[in-house]
Amino acid sequence: MREDTGAKIRVLIVDDIPETRENLKKLLYFETDIDVVGMAGSGQEAIDLAATVRADIVLMDINMPGLDGITAGEMITRKVPQSQIIMMSVQGEADYLRRSMLAGAREFLIKPFSSEELAATIRRVYELGATKRAALAEMPTPEQSVASARPAVAGARGAHGQVIAVFAPKGGVGCSTIAVNLAVAIREASPNAKVMLLDANLQFGGVDVLLNLQSPRTIVNLAEKVKDLDAEIINGVASTHTSGIKVLLAPPRPEMADLVTCEHIESILKALKKHFDFIVVDTQSSLHDLELTILDIASRIILVTTAEIPSIKNTKLFFDVTSALEYPSEKTKLVINQADRRGGIRPEDIEGSIRHPITVALPLDERVASTAINQGVPLVLTHRNSPLAQGIVELARRLLIDLQPAPEPAVASAAAAPARSSGLLGKLFR
Repeated sequence: MREDTGAKIRVLIVDDIPETRENLKKLLYFETDIDVVGMAGSGQEAIDLAATVRADIVLMDINMPGLDGITAGEMITRKVPQSQIIMMSVQGEADYLRRSMLAGAREFLIKPFSSEELAATIRRVYELGATKRAALAEMPTPEQSVASARPAVAGARGAHGQVIAVFAPKGGVGCSTIAVNLAVAIREASPNAKVMLLDANLQFGGVDVLLNLQSPRTIVNLAEKVKDLDAEIINGVASTHTSGIKVLLAPPRPEMADLVTCEHIESILKALKKHFDFIVVDTQSSLHDLELTILDIASRIILVTTAEIPSIKNTKLFFDVTSALEYPSEKTKLVINQADRRGGIRPEDIEGSIRHPITVALPLDERVASTAINQGVPLVLTHRNSPLAQGIVELARRLLIDLQPAPEPAVASAAAAPARSSGLLGKLFR
């Protein structure tokens, strides 16, 4: 039972079958801390009603005619961010669960369920959303945000920095190692450039270990001051590495990841673009709202895979996602890590299967990689002449050439790109 604050959890029930809506309402009738504030029979009705009734929890059926629960849930999450979505379905397939989570749902209930299970789930999701609700209370309304953003669009030329997202659709393929060494290699190749490395693996970030950095200041400190970000605040929070790059560390404990929202990440990246030439972002291997926000803002995505069937399969799925998101092909740079012809799958085989060119194939070198990780020193500094280090340097060189300032018309069209992030997940699964 949650702590009694006197306020009830406001629940909106959404199901196209009237009897089901009434049965769900009856299941919650004796829960003194839960109040059913509305019921909707369609996805569109739920969207219109969610903001009106100020629902904390939206109990959403996944299969409805017209606007289905996944699309409606994604739109509610974007339009009424304080509302937390709990999806319901008579089917428990993994695909339903995955799509629900990507659309912003916090829990997935399989029908039929008991009143105890329903109430416990509602309370748990409500508690999980406490940090988000507190953060939203401090933020301006959407109307205020839009109004304040309009002047910035005209002067967007100041936000010149390039965001490079390093992403792997499967964990354990060396994404963090590549991100760390790529940031250092960019700095080495362009000594006058201001380079920031951001650890966006918020629960289990490892950049601090790979760079042997210890600091009480992390990205959480920037999230707390997201309205007032300037160069002084950013530099006061970021750590300085001996290579010359600045580093924003992940939260020190997994549970603190909830203190950094998608809105925080978006604001932080926009601020960093004003003060740094290159922002390398180490991401986690998932496609939730936070990762999709980073990928949408990124100028380039370094997609890391290995010559193994599970990793190749996930890589192909990721390209399906980028196609649905309408990313241009050149935005994603495919990198094969731990390439070893003795494994039987050659880089050219992967290239032919995925139908996307490989930018760099980094050779397998366990000794160099392990030594650098255990010492906390980037391998592009300690093993400069190794084939692995040279491969990362080549990747940095190609990126620097690729990201040279575009002609004026291209800059103008790129400035409009962030507006496309609206409805991001809806494009994927509509």
